[in-house]
Amino acid sequence: MNLILFGPPAAGKGTQAKRLVENRKMVQLSTGDMLRAAIASGSELGKRVEGVMQRGELVTDEIVIALIEERLPEAEAAGGAIFDGFPRTLAQAEALDRMLEQRGSRIDLVVRLKVDDEQLLKRVAGRFAESGRPDDNPESFSVRLSAYNDQTAPLLPYYQGQKKLVEVDGMGSIEVVAASIDQALDGPR
Repeated sequence: MNLILFGPPAAGKGTQAKRLVENRKMVQLSTGDMLRAAIASGSELGKRVEGVMQRGELVTDEIVIALIEERLPEAEAAGGAIFDGFPRTLAQAEALDRMLEQRGSRIDLVVRLKVDDEQLLKRVAGRFAESGRPDDNPESFSVRLSAYNDQTAPLLPYYQGQKKLVEVDGMGSIEVVAASIDQALDGPR
């Protein structure tokens, strides 16, 4: 099963993906994690990515798609992928569909975590105070949230048209959100 966890930054996608990895043995393809790993590597690509992320901008489709394609064999061997933070644009969604189709696969389900923007801002401010993660500072987060609302939220009709979209209230506790996601995964499609 290939699953997209959809929602703005700090909606809990990473938390829920990690739970699905543990419980369902799926492979999490988190663009955020992959990009942070590129930065940590100190490579030229990592340096380019670091500057983009610190400004709160989105990394180019070309870079993100290459990172995803590199990890697909691992996900296929495990029986499925959780796409976390990808796709972000209609062009990425169409590229992902083509990439998977060429591999005899597809996206099975898109779970949208519905959250409140004001609560997200509070969540990120708290997370930044604890971790100091540069891409979590409130200023960068506001830019990322705006980019999500402008560029990524329009993907909802794309997946709704494919009858793959399920909405889950992402403002509940981790356990309540997890139970709702499990129900969506195990329910009829």
